[in-house]
Amino acid sequence: EPPADFICPITTEIMGEPVVAADGQSYERTAIERWLATKSTSPLTGGELEHSILIPNHNLRRTIREWQEARASP
Repeated sequence: EPPADFICPITTEIMGEPVVAADGQSYERTAIERWLATKSTSPLTGGELEHSILIPNHNLRRTIREWQEARASP
């Protein structure tokens, strides 16, 4: 079972390209981009987002990959 932080709140799947939105939450890039194409609110809280800038979450991406690789190894 993957750690909860690895799961995108929108897709409910393990993130491959996590980004941080203005609400401080990480989302899968394509999912939050689709969300922000029609909304300016947080998918989690419903609150208005201050901006639509998405920042790559390199640390989370690396941690997810390390976890996946460790599980794939015999």
